[in-house]
Amino acid sequence: MRESCPVCGYRFEREPGYFVGAMYLSYALAVPIYAAFVLLIEALRPAMSSSLVLLAALPFFLPFAPILYRYSRILWMHLDRTLDPPA
Repeated sequence: MRESCPVCGYRFEREPGYFVGAMYLSYALAVPIYAAFVLLIEALRPAMSSSLVLLAALPFFLPFAPILYRYSRILWMHLDRTLDPPA
């Protein structure tokens, strides 16, 4: 990730640990997507045990994890800039 925006010069990481809040956003975005995969697998395989359903949903969800984290960082920066605009 770049240190600042090449167009406007906005500094992305304002302090150490700045993106910790983005991890919470990433989790909030990931849970519904993972749950959708779990529900889909349960609908397709109703006899499968809960543990196997959770395990079977994981490979479908994993490609989304990096994408979700990237967009959670973007959302975190927008939220931060809205609530605490740079002087």
